[in-house]
Amino acid sequence: MTEIKTTRPELTEPIDSFLFEWTSAERAGDNGKLENLLTDDFYGVGPLGFVLPKEAWLARHRQGLTYETFDLEQIQIHLYAEVALVTAQNNTRGSYQGQPIPEAVLATLAIVNRSGHWRLAAIHMSFIADAPGSPPIPTPTRTRSA
Repeated sequence: MTEIKTTRPELTEPIDSFLFEWTSAERAGDNGKLENLLTDDFYGVGPLGFVLPKEAWLARHRQGLTYETFDLEQIQIHLYAEVALVTAQNNTRGSYQGQPIPEAVLATLAIVNRSGHWRLAAIHMSFIADAPGSPPIPTPTRTRSA
């Protein structure tokens, strides 16, 4: 497949619009909107390696996930015909069942065009070293030579 360079905003504007709509729905916990923005076979991989299919992803908001902020920055879009691969820093402030959530993760999103509508098919999140809420960076252990 040929990558469409992101230097032409008219090609990535639909993706930018989708990302705005998706981040707004996540921030608001709008499951009705999210239901339409995710593909039926959507799955999300969290920063601790858990995998959530669409229904479990949507259930997060009903089970105590709340956001004060939820946005993306440092967005890079790679467009391949009907698929957009997006990498971004996802900045959040919120809690899940009363516990604070990481304030920043790196996210890779797979967004697909289905019948003229962009939908999120998958997201994979990874902790950012030293970001508030992220686990500590492991310290290498020294072994003694015999």
